[in-house]
Amino acid sequence: MEKTPAGSSVGVEDPYAFVERCDHCTDDGRCRYALEHDHHDPEFAYERRTDEFACPVVADAGPEWDWADCPHFRARNRSRECVRCGLDERRQAHSDDRPLLEEHHLSYAADEHTSHEITVFLCRWCHAKIHESWARIDDDASPDTEALAAREGRRSRERAELDFSSAAERREEN
Repeated sequence: MEKTPAGSSVGVEDPYAFVERCDHCTDDGRCRYALEHDHHDPEFAYERRTDEFACPVVADAGPEWDWADCPHFRARNRSRECVRCGLDERRQAHSDDRPLLEEHHLSYAADEHTSHEITVFLCRWCHAKIHESWARIDDDASPDTEALAAREGRRSRERAELDFSSAAERREEN
């Protein structure tokens, strides 16, 4: 199982199994990194330019590549729910409450030449279980009761903020 630099579990055997696509890959299958950051890796950019910036992983032609083969791969999950239990985030403006979801790294650079970043969101309860090696990300799990209570408390405050009362109703309350 993959480990963090500190030695705790990341909760998966293969981080690339949780990847949908690279953050640099455009909707039409082109490599945005090679186009916008060509000065960082001119050789990579030149190779992509000769192939009209096609991403070698999603391109039909060319050698077989996997996400792990790309030197500039990055996949940060943008879904705002826990990938393990499905708890959704409830954030409120002007609140200092701790977020329900935390970003969890599935991969860490193996050497200075690899900068792959693969992250997913976990609720803070699942996140603790993963790092303490009690659970895996692909476990069939339901949200903790404490997590559900925290989310519902936020949902109630959200509804109270959006609740409409007329000036006449507010006057009667005073």
